[in-house]
Amino acid sequence: MSRLAEYLLLFYGVAGLYIALDVPGGPIPVLLLAAALVIIYMRRSSLPLLRASALRGALPGIVGLWSAVSIFALIAVALFDPGNLLILPREDPWLWLAICVGYPLLSVYPQELLYRGFLMHRYPYGAAASAVAFGFVHLLFGNVLAVVATLAGGWLFARRYQRTGSLLVVSVEHALYGITIFTIGLGRFFYHGA
Repeated sequence: MSRLAEYLLLFYGVAGLYIALDVPGGPIPVLLLAAALVIIYMRRSSLPLLRASALRGALPGIVGLWSAVSIFALIAVALFDPGNLLILPREDPWLWLAICVGYPLLSVYPQELLYRGFLMHRYPYGAAASAVAFGFVHLLFGNVLAVVATLAGGWLFARRYQRTGSLLVVSVEHALYGITIFTIGLGRFFYHGA
């Protein structure tokens, strides 16, 4: 099987089948299994799983862009959906706290292992292939906002990964955006339910 066929099968065929079947229990168990397999692949290929040394240099740029995007998103929710502004921390602070802690570990890092660490090393198609596959799998949430936002985020994270070679860097950046989404009131667009 060619690498292109493998890429299409794994990131569109398997993901599309998962979306079409509407597998109960949410995507986290499947994501964790895929991440475990990717860790085995990356260890056998001597690829770095974190590369923490890159974080310090990348952090100012990450925080600057994240701050600007977060302010824009906060204003947008306040203007166009004020009833949901900060709804999760206001109405269920314990769930919000659990998301702030669990989301980076159980969702973000496994996604980065799969869509940046594995995809971008195994297939020579670059940031666009990573971003499109990342946006595609978010069709499972059933709304345009999730797909558009993750397509843009996928591009951002893939380009950052190309520059830093660090899964830790892109995981921190991804976690910041994701926690912001759940905090400001957009979480319902990015939650599949269990």
